[in-house]
Amino acid sequence: MVTKRGEEPRVLPSEPALRIIMRRLRDIMAEPGDGQSRLDKIVRQIAGVMVADVCSLYLKRQDGTLELFATEGLLPAAVHATRLKRGEGLVGRCAELNITINEPDAPKHPAFSYRPETGEELYHSMLGVPIQRSGQTLGVLVVQNKTTKEYSDEDVEVLESTAMVVAEQLVSGAVAGTTAALEISSSLAAVIKGQSISDGLALGHVVLHESRIVVTKLMADDPVHELRRLENGLTDLRISLDEMLAHEQLSAAGEHRDVLDAYRMFAHDKGWERRLREAVQGGLTADAAVERVLNNTRSRLMHQPDPFWRERQRDLDDLSDRLLRILAGRPGGPIEPAEMPPDTILVARTMGPAELLDYDRTKLRGLVVEDGSPQSHVAIVAKALGLAAVARATGIVERASAGDAIIVDGVTGQVHLRPQPEVVSAYSDKARFRAKRQKQYEALREKPAITRDGVRINLQMNAGLIVDMPHLEESGADGIGLFRTELQFMLSRTFPRHEKQLKTYRTVLDEANGKPVVFRALDIGGDKVLPYLRQQKEENPAIGWRAIRMSLDRPALLRTQVRAFLHAASERELRLMVPMVSEAAEIDLVRAQVDKEIGIMLRKGVPPPKSLKLGAMIEVPSLLFELDGLLPKVDFVSIGSNDLMQFLFAADRTNARVGSRYDSLTVAPLRVFAELVKACARHKTPLTLCGEMAGRPLEAMALIGLGYRTLSMAPASVGPVKSMILGLHVGAVQQIVERFVRDGKGSLRTELMRFAEQNGIEI
Repeated sequence: MVTKRGEEPRVLPSEPALRIIMRRLRDIMAEPGDGQSRLDKIVRQIAGVMVADVCSLYLKRQDGTLELFATEGLLPAAVHATRLKRGEGLVGRCAELNITINEPDAPKHPAFSYRPETGEELYHSMLGVPIQRSGQTLGVLVVQNKTTKEYSDEDVEVLESTAMVVAEQLVSGAVAGTTAALEISSSLAAVIKGQSISDGLALGHVVLHESRIVVTKLMADDPVHELRRLENGLTDLRISLDEMLAHEQLSAAGEHRDVLDAYRMFAHDKGWERRLREAVQGGLTADAAVERVLNNTRSRLMHQPDPFWRERQRDLDDLSDRLLRILAGRPGGPIEPAEMPPDTILVARTMGPAELLDYDRTKLRGLVVEDGSPQSHVAIVAKALGLAAVARATGIVERASAGDAIIVDGVTGQVHLRPQPEVVSAYSDKARFRAKRQKQYEALREKPAITRDGVRINLQMNAGLIVDMPHLEESGADGIGLFRTELQFMLSRTFPRHEKQLKTYRTVLDEANGKPVVFRALDIGGDKVLPYLRQQKEENPAIGWRAIRMSLDRPALLRTQVRAFLHAASERELRLMVPMVSEAAEIDLVRAQVDKEIGIMLRKGVPPPKSLKLGAMIEVPSLLFELDGLLPKVDFVSIGSNDLMQFLFAADRTNARVGSRYDSLTVAPLRVFAELVKACARHKTPLTLCGEMAGRPLEAMALIGLGYRTLSMAPASVGPVKSMILGLHVGAVQQIVERFVRDGKGSLRTELMRFAEQNGIEI
């Protein structure tokens, strides 16, 4: 269907061809026969209707290779004999990139892979479309002709629609025996390493999230009726979203609320609605129109490197699934609450935030997805619901079956599928121990972190979302030592304006209830990308244009955030920390901007903060040689141990080969930390450490021995670190650490573990 603005959609000339193919495919599926004979008939019919010299069907095997399963026009001996490696040739490129290939003279294309056993040297033009379902590429459907020509938009549309039907038939089992053999037995135990996106430990049974409705009828008998079905479905969709978001567990303000509100806006998107209408007016059923628009959008967005667009695609997948269920008369969700086991672990390829909320939250224990990240929308909602969740669990959907026993370790990121009895026993003990320890930590919540020899240690927590704020009270932390403001920017569809930032920062201060909060200015760049901010690709983004460097180059960015900080903290204390400071002069520039904004507030009669403390994050090694110039300019400093260790050892912490290669309890980093303590003592500048080191009891012990008295960590780490502190004698550990810093070799780790064991300190 081709339309111009202001015109009614018109039917494509190719529509009869599409109808013919659909009718003949239905006839083939109704006939008796095995899978191979059906595939042979399918390619024969497609070639005939499209007037193609060749029609071939390639299916993806478990190892990622493509196998020629059926052909009309190529040599019959090539069937099941021709295999293409992942990404090999134009066909492999079509499958790997999930794109349509339309080449007028394919053999001349540099990516063309000639296979003599096929006899395809006679053919020039090639049209290939991916066979996909639920975001997974199952294979490739190809037509070829001897003439040199570019296939028309009508031809592309016919083949894409045909591929969609073939995909459904393959998955539904209508073409039995064609799917590649799975190399992993469904009865064997498996351990899958993923990435933790929500802390916790869950033992339960698999519920496969298979929300996709199989669309069996593609062509509309009555377009007017289908258009009415679509309109009614969209209305019901919007009503259901409003009802879902009114739930008391989700109605409270927070980042999860912002995510869900943004998701709801998709259902009201006029562009999406227009494309659905046009597809129905072009002759498709309402259900097929939803599937078609989704596939077209997915083809454009799936391989976008930008996390913003990948997240938009997940939202659209979720929304389309909900609309398909409504059109199919199954609005209640993919599974009825009564059918869910009481210890449900959801397993999915991908999942949107609203999809997760369709399930009975009283029976949910955990979530495992094949894609996603700690900043994905479903991760934010999973955290809000208190689920143990793991992402990037590659292959979990293929390996898991409904009802399988499963363990989700949201601490390590491991998933144990069909675990052996001894593994279940070990994790059961671990879960009981974790629950017991958690109760012990809760009992310590109101108890100050004071060592056996009377040294008070200030334990603060790291946060980045409003949804994290309840953890301040739950953990017993003394305050927030690091509030990562960039997460609000990363999760927003557009740049957060002054009002939105102001509201967030004010809410954080309100919920802190008088406890100190250290806001870190925007720290983007590196692996933290804002999709709406134009950035050039960098060879070394971690040491590139990021954090305060970007903010100083874009004064409006810094000015807007500083203004929001100052207004949110009106008549209150504001602690503002500058990230990625590389030289003391950068602090002068930031302070000048802060002073300028305070002057504007005073002229407008707006009360400024009653107290303003400006600090610097020590992450860049150059500052170690400029401490006497920096420390007099700031009110406090905080060590970002993650980046400091990365730069100190020149080891990318995101690189698995080198990220864990170097120990933070060796001589070099400990001497750096010791010098920072001495320098801050000279200038009477408060010092905090807010990296991962602070949250590990053994590393925290070493830091306390060096003289650190304020540590900031993840909320879950406050209890274990406090427990260690209550059993610690600072004087004793100080002697060990100072001796090692002076003349030690190797790592201090073994000696500290021995010390902890001898003194009954829990690590």
